[in-house]
Amino acid sequence: MISVEEAVARITSAFSAVDCETVAIDCAAGRVLAEDAIARLDQPPFAVSAMDGYAVRAADVTQVPARLNVIGSAPAGKPFEGSVCANQAVRIFTGGVVPDGADAIVIQEDTDQGQSVVSIGAPAAKGKHIRPAAQDFRAGDVLVRLGRQLSPRDVALIAAGDVPFVSVRRRPRIVVAATGDELSEPGTPRKPGGIVASSVYGLIPLIEKWGGVPHSLGILPDRIDSIAKIAEHAADADIIVTLGGASVGDHDLIQRALGPKGFTLDFWKIAMRPGKPLIFGRLSNTPLLGLPGNPVSSFVCALLFLKPAIAALLGARDEHESLLARLAAAMPANDGRQDYVRAKLLRRKGELWVEPFPLQDSSMQKALAEADGLVVRPPHALAASKGEAVPVIPLE
Repeated sequence: MISVEEAVARITSAFSAVDCETVAIDCAAGRVLAEDAIARLDQPPFAVSAMDGYAVRAADVTQVPARLNVIGSAPAGKPFEGSVCANQAVRIFTGGVVPDGADAIVIQEDTDQGQSVVSIGAPAAKGKHIRPAAQDFRAGDVLVRLGRQLSPRDVALIAAGDVPFVSVRRRPRIVVAATGDELSEPGTPRKPGGIVASSVYGLIPLIEKWGGVPHSLGILPDRIDSIAKIAEHAADADIIVTLGGASVGDHDLIQRALGPKGFTLDFWKIAMRPGKPLIFGRLSNTPLLGLPGNPVSSFVCALLFLKPAIAALLGARDEHESLLARLAAAMPANDGRQDYVRAKLLRRKGELWVEPFPLQDSSMQKALAEADGLVVRPPHALAASKGEAVPVIPLE
């Protein structure tokens, strides 16, 4: 068995970034940038008012009260076409362009809001309530760097830079095949001794969330000829993901069925719990990741191995978040496999605590659904006492 760290390194090194495509900015959220997004203008493009009030010369309002002649107005989008001279003011609104000659804004609460003549009741220093041109960014600045999966905030920033299109990585195509004679679709008659398929229904939305396009082959029966048909989809896939059939039992057929079709094994079995029986190799030129069929194991393995694989295909940074939390209950010493323990995260007096579920059987999906995180227990970790800080992978 190899370590989790070695498995991640071997998997991610097998991928190179997919090619690029150009998309409109309104379709860019969730996509991964293939080139830096560069601002095409200064923001703001000109000095603007941060408040409703009057644009004035600061020198004219050092002594108050002061009475100024109102020579026009400057609402947002309709600049005043003139200059502010001595003892003059322009009625201005938030976002309005600061007129030439003005160097301060007096907020309307400090005036009598006069229409032709305004009385100023408080002085205003130079630059007061003015957003200078390029305060946020300048033309030519990098707004968002390549390799980032664009959030709604990123998209808004790029749009503010007057960028209508961005270059992104195309979404990798992920072929998914579940295997097992015992499986039935939800809502259909169950086979004698059978169970309802569930792993694939959690995996598909994860692939979409991580930036891939899933293509499900459905549930394949445990027959050599049926599983061998996966090879027909290899040329169109960036990665093939199988669920089940990754062990060495008489009915675990992934390696036996795909070997004659060009499958070569890189590694099998990882020193971890849950999820030891994981396959990685190539089906002809297409990487294949064989996840365990157990629903909890498949989820944990997808999080640890498929997520960084998709990130490598997207040329993205796999921002695998980890945090420290105090144990709400003691944990025993660990054996030689790295353990991922389902747990609840709690906030107590400003500190983050984590409470492992008492039962960790890898078939228990309800515990996975209710968990907030996975406590990571390294191989041969010593017993941990209540209150000890441990690493946790958050699940949201």
